[in-house]
Amino acid sequence: MQRIERYIEAATRDNTRRGYRAAIRHYEETWGGLLPATAESVARYLADHAEQLALNTLRLHLAALARWHRDQGFPDPTKAPVVRQVMRGITELHPAREHQARALRLEDLVRVDAMLETRIRTGGLAEALRARRDRALLLVGFWRAFRGDELLRLAVEDVRQEHDGGLLIRLARTKTSHGESRDYPLPRLSRLCPVTAYADWVGCAGIERGAVFRGIDRWGRVREQGLHPNSLIPLLRRLLEEAGVADAASYSAHSLRRGFASWASASQWQLRELMDYVGWRDARSALRYIERAAPRLGGRIERALAAPEDASG
Repeated sequence: MQRIERYIEAATRDNTRRGYRAAIRHYEETWGGLLPATAESVARYLADHAEQLALNTLRLHLAALARWHRDQGFPDPTKAPVVRQVMRGITELHPAREHQARALRLEDLVRVDAMLETRIRTGGLAEALRARRDRALLLVGFWRAFRGDELLRLAVEDVRQEHDGGLLIRLARTKTSHGESRDYPLPRLSRLCPVTAYADWVGCAGIERGAVFRGIDRWGRVREQGLHPNSLIPLLRRLLEEAGVADAASYSAHSLRRGFASWASASQWQLRELMDYVGWRDARSALRYIERAAPRLGGRIERALAAPEDASG
């Protein structure tokens, strides 16, 4: 039985498990629901929170309740007709509004990188070391279009030097890999180089195994544990704000992924090429990350304005 539970646990991502636990606490402690639940109580719970919680959050809470009942051997109340009808009504009256992270533009990445390079050259021990870590995190995250959790799960053992000077990163599990390991090449670049930034950080921090991206205390001592997942967004926003990037609060960990996808699209990458590089299996997933229309439309208008007028006009 323990072996079965271990495999079931491995099938659920850490972020999903945390979300499920929080959802169950919300149902029991915040709302006062009882477990096992009835279909009627789940329907009331949904109705009570229809205007307070986002549609995707309600779906997550339903999934958590369904999982709890399956794990405990009880009938799943979330599949009852009344629950399905309530969810359909909520979807109709409160349609989801898609909130996407703002894409990090290459010029803003250049601005942050220049700030960090200055800190590496002129800062004290702790400040320079932190700047090396942040620079490696940003450049690896951007050029490899990693999700935040993938970036923070990265271990030194996952990274291998290649003959061409680049790196090969093996991720044991991603959101789309279905449990399979996948190798991600990371090229050496002439500027904004993620390979150089990675080697500089790992070498100066003396990291030989374990998490690549770690906390650093005020005295410049590198911690053994990796950065907490909740620390990535505040870290990114702080760097952007300090570099003078406007509206830093609108960026998130997905901004690196969206930024690369938008840059690649603007650089004439084919959609299939981009999907293969990032690891997307569904074209719709890729298209959600690409900000293409506005920049290209602006360029087309500018080119049209610059063209000489038709003499016959």
